[in-house]
Amino acid sequence: MTGRDFIITGLQPWDIPIGSNAIDIAKEIAIGNRVLYVNSPLDQMTILRNKPTPEIKQRLEVLRKQKVPLRKITDSLWVLDFPFSVWSINQLPDGFLFDFFNRLNNKKTFKYISKIADELNFKDVIHFIDNDIYRSFYAKEYLRPALSVYYRRDNLQPFDYWKKHVGRLEPLLIKKSDLVVCNSPQLADFARKFNNKSFDIGQGVDLAAYDADLNFTVPKEVEVIPLPRIGYIGDITSFRLDPDLIYELAKSKPDYSFVMIGREDKVFASHALHTLKNVFFLGSVAKNMVPTYMSTLQVCLNPQLLNEITNGNYPRKVDEYLALGKPVIATKTATMELFKDHAYLCKNVSDYQEAVEKALKDNSEDKMRERILFAQSHSWKNNAESIFNHIEQTQS
Repeated sequence: MTGRDFIITGLQPWDIPIGSNAIDIAKEIAIGNRVLYVNSPLDQMTILRNKPTPEIKQRLEVLRKQKVPLRKITDSLWVLDFPFSVWSINQLPDGFLFDFFNRLNNKKTFKYISKIADELNFKDVIHFIDNDIYRSFYAKEYLRPALSVYYRRDNLQPFDYWKKHVGRLEPLLIKKSDLVVCNSPQLADFARKFNNKSFDIGQGVDLAAYDADLNFTVPKEVEVIPLPRIGYIGDITSFRLDPDLIYELAKSKPDYSFVMIGREDKVFASHALHTLKNVFFLGSVAKNMVPTYMSTLQVCLNPQLLNEITNGNYPRKVDEYLALGKPVIATKTATMELFKDHAYLCKNVSDYQEAVEKALKDNSEDKMRERILFAQSHSWKNNAESIFNHIEQTQS
């Protein structure tokens, strides 16, 4: 598909320091089409908290008229911020009052988006909604796109922030979307209950960044950590990862180094893991440095908890691990079954202990090549092509 105009609204701002499906998809779509990527407007509560993170800093500067709202990234890709804020409404009771203020927010937001799209001469717009259930709920009414596509890449329903309204609103948004695309079979199964045009399109990986043939330099803070290094890289959060499992595993393997790279939540920050001499917490690293740090690990972990959030979640980091040819050990979930021929899937600590030994011993060139080829089949190009095919079938 080429020559079309896309508007993308979602949960992850362009300036977020971690990997983002929506951003990678936007870049791929923009190769042959025009894309306006929209950062969601700041609400008053976020402004009052005044946390100048990278993803908030840019939007605050636009709000304060210190920067212009529209940025041109390439000849076919723009990023839009808002010179205004919206109501903070998540704490409102579910129902009429929430819907009233949410509609006001949506109207204000999409009238401005429409104005910018007109200035860019966008026509017959395809609107791609990246899991943005509240702030894009009335987009179809105010933006009036040629096609509305809802991208369900996470199950938000168990999260505390979303619990009050999402159970009612997400099925309604799925139902009124023209097309729903999801990055795992389980997420698509849920969506199909409300819209039969719901499809699993899989996941993508940045093959240029995660290339096993690149010459990575070992960072100094990693160089001093003894081999072998068994590690995880990503957000270290207790609603996705099992700290007790990691603790028992590391404690049982005192001669191995366990490296945790990423931002910790309070549970992990206060966990007994920090008392083990063979566990190393390195903190967050810049997004462009993730492949470098990942390359220093002999075995890569995805030690997830089993819950509503993780069971249907597609862990993009596993594709990234495999693209570098790394042995992967992960908790067995419904979605991880997709990786069963290329990763060690575990149910408990004992399985993890056995898998670590196997991963270190059975790591031939052939195994590495198989992992890389499997990950390469999940390119963002293939992912975008799947989206295009479903769009064309929906519009035919």
